Amino acid sequence: MSPRPRRRPRPAVTALLTASLAASLALAPAAGAAAGGGPEGRQDGRQDGDRALRARLQELVDRPDGPPGAIAVLREDDRVRVIRAGTAELGTGRPPLAEDHMRLASAAKAFSGAVALRLVDCGLLGLDDTLAARLPALPADWGAVTLRQLLNHTSGLPDYSRAPAFGDLLSADPHHVFDSRRLLDFVADEPLEFTPGTRYQYSNSDNIAVALMAEAATGQRYEDLLASEVYRPLGLTRTSLPSGYRLPRPYLHGYDVEPPAPPQDVSTEYGASGSWASGGLVSTPADFNAFAAAWAGGPLIGDATRAQQRTFVDGASEPAGPGTNHAGLAIFEYTTRCGTVYGHTGNTPGYTQLGAGTADGRRSLTVSVTTQVNQSGTPDLLAHLRAVEEDFVCALLAP
Repeated sequence: MSPRPRRRPRPAVTALLTASLAASLALAPAAGAAAGGGPEGRQDGRQDGDRALRARLQELVDRPDGPPGAIAVLREDDRVRVIRAGTAELGTGRPPLAEDHMRLASAAKAFSGAVALRLVDCGLLGLDDTLAARLPALPADWGAVTLRQLLNHTSGLPDYSRAPAFGDLLSADPHHVFDSRRLLDFVADEPLEFTPGTRYQYSNSDNIAVALMAEAATGQRYEDLLASEVYRPLGLTRTSLPSGYRLPRPYLHGYDVEPPAPPQDVSTEYGASGSWASGGLVSTPADFNAFAAAWAGGPLIGDATRAQQRTFVDGASEPAGPGTNHAGLAIFEYTTRCGTVYGHTGNTPGYTQLGAGTADGRRSLTVSVTTQVNQSGTPDLLAHLRAVEEDFVCALLAP
């Protein structure tokens, strides 16, 4: 969700639902790819496919503007494959691992969506609940905005992360600790940008408001709701929402890549308090993959709520994911040449993410690269990344 970083002198840088879910991942180290059992012919074909997928990741890493590291996790039921290229940290030769921590960027919006829809499931929130009813302290002009419109980015809320005052604070001190629950104050004097529900416009403000509505409905901190409604049910032991700038070790180092200058490590350049429920989560490829499966089609939410989640409007994630994109409730539909998956992307200095899964939750994919890729800053690299992601979706959906 953050802008591309400027070059700096170095060194720079208790559960509300009772449903029991089982969606943990066990990943063994792999030099390039890991595959389980199955008929010998299929396994040989899968290994050939994995070599081709690794070559596709390597093409990204080998670009002058490419990420120093890339890692993908593909899961079909209990069968897990890890494909990787490049390094977790320049100068070390250490490969990216599924247990390495990384910034999820705007893929964190899927987690705030999961909290909200879990609360919808148990009747503590309604999709037609308004800001006026749940958060009356916010500007009255915003009052008609509903939870549904926040989740599918049709709210019209101005984006706080584009406010000059916010940018000035971040430029002056990238480690500035924001009051995460007051981020909307940066745009509190601005009107809605359009009538709610009339069009799509991606806004980081939306998921800040989603988290605040969840807190108002339950009287619990958003961080605690993440733990009770997402981490514990899914067995996510390496996912967290920090307020500072440090990352748990080991972690994938993220880089600002602007040739011909050498890559600059920006892993800890920015704190997470300024993105919070909109982009502040830290996770691992393994945890992220487990979440992607459950969010796309697992038992995390009930059937009626799932149907609402998959009511789509025209709109792409940021950055755009593979194939044709449509926006649901904190989830995107990615229609590729090989079929459809559901998930979310994200980008922030040093990191770009895709997490997606099938409608039944049996197959899931994450692709993580260690530089920021988006349409405004690196359009050619984004086109390449989206093509690679589509190849991985095809591998995920292959019989």
